[in-house]
Amino acid sequence: MTDRIEARFEVLDERFAGYGGDAYLVKLHTGGRWLEGPAYFAAGRYLVFSDIPNNQILRWDETTGAVGVFRAPSGYANGNTVDRQGRLVTCEHGNRRVTRTEPDGSVTVLADRYQGKRLNSPNDVVERADGSIWFTDPSYGIDSDYEGYQADSEIGACNVYRIDPGSGEVRLVAGDFIRPNGLAFTLDERQLYIVDTREKHIRLFDVDDQGALKEQGVFATCTAGSFDGLRLDHRGNLWVSAHDGVHVFAPDGTLIGKLLVPEVVANLAFGGPRRNDLFITATSTVYSLRVNVTAGRYR
Repeated sequence: MTDRIEARFEVLDERFAGYGGDAYLVKLHTGGRWLEGPAYFAAGRYLVFSDIPNNQILRWDETTGAVGVFRAPSGYANGNTVDRQGRLVTCEHGNRRVTRTEPDGSVTVLADRYQGKRLNSPNDVVERADGSIWFTDPSYGIDSDYEGYQADSEIGACNVYRIDPGSGEVRLVAGDFIRPNGLAFTLDERQLYIVDTREKHIRLFDVDDQGALKEQGVFATCTAGSFDGLRLDHRGNLWVSAHDGVHVFAPDGTLIGKLLVPEVVANLAFGGPRRNDLFITATSTVYSLRVNVTAGRYR
C-alpha cells in the first residue's frame, strides 16, 4: 500500500520551527477496527501493531511492504514494546496479563496478578534500563466484550505497576489514577510520564533508584479529546497521541507543535534504520512519516 496524504505540521512555538519531515503521510495498512501498540524491530526491519477488537497482532514488513498476521488470537493485545534483548513484550486485555515472546516463539507470562488478584486489562508497557517492566492497568478490557471479556475488577482500581527484573515481583507504583494509559521515561530515566486518559492529562513523576515514584504534578492537559500513547525524541520532546493528531511538548510542558492526522490517534513509535520514521496507529490506519528527529530511547 502506497497511499499518501498531505502531512500538516502546525508550529505553535519557535522551538518547533525546525521540525517536520516528509510532505506526506504514507498509509501502511488500513481496515482495522482500533489499531494500537506499534513496536519496531530493528533487527528484522518490521513493525508489529495490535488490532484490539479483531483480536490479532499484525506485522508490517519494511523491506516488502507486506502486512500479515503475527499472532491470532492475540488475547486482545493492546500495547507492545521491544525489550533490550529484542523480545516482544505485550499487554493482553483479554488474558489480563503482560507477556514476553521468546526467540523460539514461546510466550512467558510476566504478570497476571497483583496480591493474588487478577489484573484488569494491562494497556501499555515500557522497559527501564535496569530491566524492570512498567505497565498501566485500566479497565477497558473488562468494561465490555469489545476489547476483551466483560468482568468485574478483582482489584477494584486502575493502577500502574512495576515488574522487578530479578524476582518478578509485581509492585504497585501509582494507585490514584482513573484510567492510566500511555507511559514513557525521560531520556535519563529519572522521571516518568503517565497519561490519565479519563482526566485528559499527563502527570510527571520523579523515579528513584529503587523504582519508587514521587509526583511532580500535571505536565500537560489535552486540548483535543484525550491523550493515549506517547514517545520521546532525542531532544527530550514528548510526542503524544490525541484526537486531532500528534501533539509535541517541550520538556518544560509547552505545546510547541502538532502533526495533524485525519483519524483519532491511539499511539505512535519511532523506528526505521535510522530511528527517524514515525509510525502512527490512528483508528483504522497505520501511517508512517520520516521526520527530522530520531527516537529518544532504545526502542
